[in-house]
Amino acid sequence: MNELVRWVIYAWPFEVVALLWPTGMVQVLSGDINDGYGGTLGWFWVACTVTTLGLCFATLAALKERSYSAVMAATGLMYLAILTAFGTDLVARAILAG
Repeated sequence: MNELVRWVIYAWPFEVVALLWPTGMVQVLSGDINDGYGGTLGWFWVACTVTTLGLCFATLAALKERSYSAVMAATGLMYLAILTAFGTDLVARAILAG
């Protein structure tokens, strides 16, 4: 799980940059592209992006402990990171497709 989380941390900035450029989430956040909810979906995307990275670092911190409960906590944190990463991708695709 350590290796998986590290790969996510290394690859995540490239994913975010790909969604920001060329016509992407920067235009949504600046208001050039209307998300239909007054900018709320753009800020939800930012929250998902930041939360995913934070959850990955929390997972690494939990995995420093070698007890059963720490591994279970890390598993739960990683599941949450997967959900927020999915939210990042889904929201960007939904806004930019229209």
